[in-house]
Amino acid sequence: MQRKTHFFIVPGLGSSGPEHWQSYFERQNPDFTRIQQREWDAPDKDDWVATLEQALAGEDLSQVVLIAHSLGCVTVAHWANTYGHRIKGALLVAPADVDTSSFAAFPTTGFGPMPLQRLPFPSKVVASTTDEWVSVARARQFAEAWGSKLILLEAAGHLNAASGHGNWPAGLELLREWA
Repeated sequence: MQRKTHFFIVPGLGSSGPEHWQSYFERQNPDFTRIQQREWDAPDKDDWVATLEQALAGEDLSQVVLIAHSLGCVTVAHWANTYGHRIKGALLVAPADVDTSSFAAFPTTGFGPMPLQRLPFPSKVVASTTDEWVSVARARQFAEAWGSKLILLEAAGHLNAASGHGNWPAGLELLREWA
Protein backbone atom coordinates (compact mmCIF):
# COMPACT_ATOMS: atom_id res chain seq x y z
CA MET A 1 0.00 0.00 0.00
CA GLN A 2 1.40 3.39 -1.00
CA ARG A 3 1.53 6.01 1.73
CA LYS A 4 -0.03 9.36 0.97
CA THR A 5 1.89 12.63 1.20
CA HIS A 6 0.46 15.19 3.61
CA PHE A 7 1.21 18.82 2.79
CA PHE A 8 1.30 21.43 5.56
CA ILE A 9 1.03 25.13 4.75
CA VAL A 10 3.16 27.36 6.98
CA PRO A 11 2.09 31.00 6.41
CA GLY A 12 4.05 34.06 7.40
CA LEU A 13 3.18 37.18 9.34
CA GLY A 14 -0.57 37.87 9.27
CA SER A 15 -1.31 34.43 7.79
CA SER A 16 -2.13 34.25 4.10
CA GLY A 17 -5.26 36.02 2.96
CA PRO A 18 -7.88 34.45 0.68
CA GLU A 19 -6.12 35.60 -2.51
CA HIS A 20 -2.69 34.29 -1.49
CA TRP A 21 -1.38 31.22 -3.35
CA GLN A 22 -1.19 29.27 -0.07
CA SER A 23 -4.93 29.77 0.40
CA TYR A 24 -5.61 28.64 -3.18
CA PHE A 25 -3.47 25.55 -2.60
CA GLU A 26 -5.40 24.73 0.56
CA ARG A 27 -8.84 25.22 -1.05
CA GLN A 28 -7.96 23.16 -4.11
CA ASN A 29 -6.21 20.24 -2.42
CA PRO A 30 -7.75 18.12 0.35
CA ASP A 31 -4.29 16.87 1.40
CA PHE A 32 -3.11 20.38 2.30
CA THR A 33 -3.50 21.53 5.92
CA ARG A 34 -2.79 25.05 7.16
CA ILE A 35 -0.80 25.37 10.39
CA GLN A 36 -2.89 27.67 12.61
CA GLN A 37 -0.80 29.92 14.83
CA ARG A 38 -2.33 31.53 17.94
CA GLU A 39 -0.91 34.96 17.12
CA TRP A 40 -0.53 36.03 13.49
CA ASP A 41 0.24 39.72 13.95
CA ALA A 42 2.80 39.76 16.78
CA PRO A 43 4.35 36.31 16.56
CA ASP A 44 6.80 34.73 18.95
CA LYS A 45 9.33 32.34 17.39
CA ASP A 46 9.17 29.79 20.21
CA ASP A 47 5.38 29.71 20.03
CA TRP A 48 5.34 29.34 16.25
CA VAL A 49 7.96 26.56 16.32
CA ALA A 50 6.08 24.70 19.09
CA THR A 51 2.80 25.02 17.18
CA LEU A 52 4.43 23.52 14.08
CA GLU A 53 5.81 20.64 16.15
CA GLN A 54 2.40 20.02 17.74
CA ALA A 55 0.66 20.07 14.35
CA LEU A 56 2.99 17.35 13.09
CA ALA A 57 2.69 15.13 16.18
CA GLY A 58 1.50 11.69 15.17
CA GLU A 59 2.23 12.26 11.46
CA ASP A 60 4.39 9.91 9.43
CA LEU A 61 7.13 12.51 8.93
CA SER A 62 8.53 10.60 5.96
CA GLN A 63 5.34 11.65 4.15
CA VAL A 64 5.21 15.30 5.29
CA VAL A 65 5.97 18.26 3.01
CA LEU A 66 6.04 21.79 4.40
CA ILE A 67 4.99 24.71 2.18
CA ALA A 68 6.20 27.91 3.80
CA HIS A 69 6.10 31.58 2.89
CA SER A 70 8.09 34.52 4.28
CA LEU A 71 8.29 34.31 8.08
CA GLY A 72 6.95 30.76 7.76
CA CYS A 73 10.26 29.83 6.08
CA VAL A 74 12.16 31.18 9.08
CA THR A 75 9.85 29.18 11.35
CA VAL A 76 10.61 25.99 9.41
CA ALA A 77 14.37 26.61 9.67
CA HIS A 78 14.13 27.21 13.43
CA TRP A 79 11.89 24.11 13.79
CA ALA A 80 14.41 21.98 11.89
CA ASN A 81 17.25 23.25 14.08
CA THR A 82 15.26 22.65 17.27
CA TYR A 83 13.88 19.19 16.52
CA GLY A 84 16.05 17.77 13.73
CA HIS A 85 13.18 15.83 12.18
CA ARG A 86 13.58 14.41 8.72
CA ILE A 87 10.59 15.04 6.48
CA LYS A 88 9.90 14.37 2.81
CA GLY A 89 10.63 17.97 1.78
CA ALA A 90 10.01 21.67 2.15
CA LEU A 91 9.14 24.42 -0.31
CA LEU A 92 10.44 27.68 1.18
CA VAL A 93 9.05 30.64 -0.75
CA ALA A 94 10.30 34.22 -0.28
CA PRO A 95 12.05 33.74 3.07
CA ALA A 96 11.95 36.99 5.04
CA ASP A 97 15.37 38.21 6.09
CA VAL A 98 14.74 38.74 9.81
CA ASP A 99 18.23 40.24 10.26
CA THR A 100 17.44 43.44 8.31
CA SER A 101 16.57 46.77 9.88
CA SER A 102 13.34 46.94 7.84
CA PHE A 103 12.12 43.70 9.44
CA ALA A 104 12.83 45.12 12.90
CA ALA A 105 9.77 47.36 12.49
CA PHE A 106 7.48 44.33 12.82
CA PRO A 107 6.27 43.23 16.26
CA THR A 108 7.94 39.83 16.25
CA THR A 109 9.91 38.12 18.99
CA GLY A 110 12.90 35.82 18.73
CA PHE A 111 13.08 35.07 15.00
CA GLY A 112 16.58 36.53 14.56
CA PRO A 113 19.27 35.81 13.97
CA MET A 114 18.36 33.91 10.83
CA PRO A 115 19.10 30.20 11.31
CA LEU A 116 21.78 29.10 8.84
CA GLN A 117 22.26 25.43 9.73
CA ARG A 118 21.78 22.78 7.07
CA LEU A 119 18.24 21.40 6.98
CA PRO A 120 17.96 17.63 7.58
CA PHE A 121 15.61 17.18 4.61
CA PRO A 122 15.37 18.13 0.91
CA SER A 123 14.22 21.66 0.25
CA LYS A 124 13.75 24.32 -2.39
CA VAL A 125 14.07 28.05 -1.82
CA VAL A 126 12.07 30.20 -4.24
CA ALA A 127 13.18 33.84 -4.32
CA SER A 128 12.62 36.89 -6.48
CA THR A 129 14.99 39.49 -7.85
CA THR A 130 12.59 42.20 -6.60
CA ASP A 131 11.57 40.96 -3.15
CA GLU A 132 11.58 43.84 -0.66
CA TRP A 133 12.05 41.43 2.28
CA VAL A 134 15.10 39.50 1.08
CA SER A 135 17.92 40.39 -1.28
CA VAL A 136 19.09 37.97 -3.93
CA ALA A 137 22.44 37.65 -2.13
CA ARG A 138 20.75 36.71 1.14
CA ALA A 139 18.35 34.30 -0.54
CA ARG A 140 21.39 32.60 -2.10
CA GLN A 141 23.08 32.50 1.30
CA PHE A 142 20.00 30.90 2.88
CA ALA A 143 19.68 28.29 0.13
CA GLU A 144 23.36 27.42 0.32
CA ALA A 145 23.40 27.22 4.13
CA TRP A 146 20.19 25.15 4.25
CA GLY A 147 21.34 22.80 1.47
CA SER A 148 18.36 23.89 -0.63
CA LYS A 149 17.94 24.13 -4.37
CA LEU A 150 17.56 27.83 -5.26
CA ILE A 151 14.92 28.85 -7.77
CA LEU A 152 15.31 32.53 -8.63
CA LEU A 153 12.39 34.28 -10.34
CA GLU A 154 12.76 37.56 -12.20
CA ALA A 155 10.76 40.54 -10.89
CA ALA A 156 8.27 38.43 -8.90
CA GLY A 157 8.06 40.65 -5.80
CA HIS A 158 7.41 38.94 -2.47
CA LEU A 159 5.60 36.07 -4.23
CA ASN A 160 2.28 36.85 -2.62
CA ALA A 161 -1.15 38.07 -3.71
CA ALA A 162 0.08 41.68 -3.97
CA SER A 163 2.71 40.61 -6.52
CA GLY A 164 0.17 38.73 -8.62
CA HIS A 165 0.79 35.23 -7.26
CA GLY A 166 -2.77 34.23 -6.46
CA ASN A 167 -3.55 30.85 -7.97
CA TRP A 168 0.14 30.05 -8.60
CA PRO A 169 0.22 26.85 -10.70
CA ALA A 170 4.02 27.01 -11.07
CA GLY A 171 4.25 26.76 -7.28
CA LEU A 172 2.14 23.60 -7.27
CA GLU A 173 4.39 22.20 -9.97
CA LEU A 174 7.39 22.66 -7.66
CA LEU A 175 5.74 20.20 -5.25
CA ARG A 176 5.21 17.46 -7.83
CA GLU A 177 8.38 15.49 -6.98
CA TRP A 178 7.17 15.13 -3.37
CA ALA A 179 3.57 14.15 -4.17
